[in-house]
Amino acid sequence: MAAFASASPSPAISASTWRMSSLRAALPALRPSPAGRLRSSFSSAAAATAASVGCLGSFSGLAPVSNLLSLGAESSSFEHRLFGIDARGRIVAMRHGRRVPKLNRPPDQRKALLRGLTTQLLKHGRIKTTKPRAKAMRKYVEKMITLAKDGSLHKRRQALAFIYEKHIVHALFAEVAERYGDREGGYTRIIPTFPRRGDNAPMAYIELV
Repeated sequence: MAAFASASPSPAISASTWRMSSLRAALPALRPSPAGRLRSSFSSAAAATAASVGCLGSFSGLAPVSNLLSLGAESSSFEHRLFGIDARGRIVAMRHGRRVPKLNRPPDQRKALLRGLTTQLLKHGRIKTTKPRAKAMRKYVEKMITLAKDGSLHKRRQALAFIYEKHIVHALFAEVAERYGDREGGYTRIIPTFPRRGDNAPMAYIELV
């Protein structure tokens, strides 16, 4: 023990002098996130110890996960275009080419919801719902009207498989020719209205033209 205590420190530890500027130069450059600045959890004492023993070369705690995020100053906002932060503070990635609005429901419940909204719109001519639901159901309503304009038995069976009430399908196939005979698409209209009281959800009227 006496020999161990009297041993001189290694040359690497005694020769290196720690400074905050050298530590900042060794770490990768990180821009603050939109929700707030990134706060590191390791202290200055731990950073001084890491710098004194020379282990900064293998430290990757604050390094970006992908090499694409460390492209340099000319692309410093590249990671801000890849990722975003929602209202709850969660980091979410962009969904390029998202064609199916989820509507916070699994596929079977989402299809049943859209079928019910389409049936009610063709029945009443105008309904009030949330704006995302109105935008999601618009293409199904226009598809049903397009099927009715064709008028064949196969198209009628396709409409019967989607619309819940059969008499609405028969009335649609009987009246669509004189109402939309000269119109090539654009059979619905979405009118925004006041947000819903309680959760402030955006509301809209969707009606047949």
